[in-house]
Amino acid sequence: MAKVKGGGTKKVCLPAAKVRSMSKEEREKVVRAKRSAASKGKYKRSSKSNVKGARKKGATLRDWFEKENWINVATGRPCGESTKKKKKK
Repeated sequence: MAKVKGGGTKKVCLPAAKVRSMSKEEREKVVRAKRSAASKGKYKRSSKSNVKGARKKGATLRDWFEKENWINVATGRPCGESTKKKKKK
């Protein structure tokens, strides 16, 4: 059996405080890396685009996911929110 290449996700989410502290170029670099990986069917972006300082020292992984305000880097909206445009009535 041949390995099937899966479709990657294009969404990039980070804690809101970290996104606010990043320059526009840094945000675009992370989004470009994730979209590039997604177009190749990969789930993760390149490690060269890793973001430093997103997690506070001593925070457990669970704390990090539950206590942070996660937003979509590309849109600036909450991470779980739909990216589809809503029709106006």
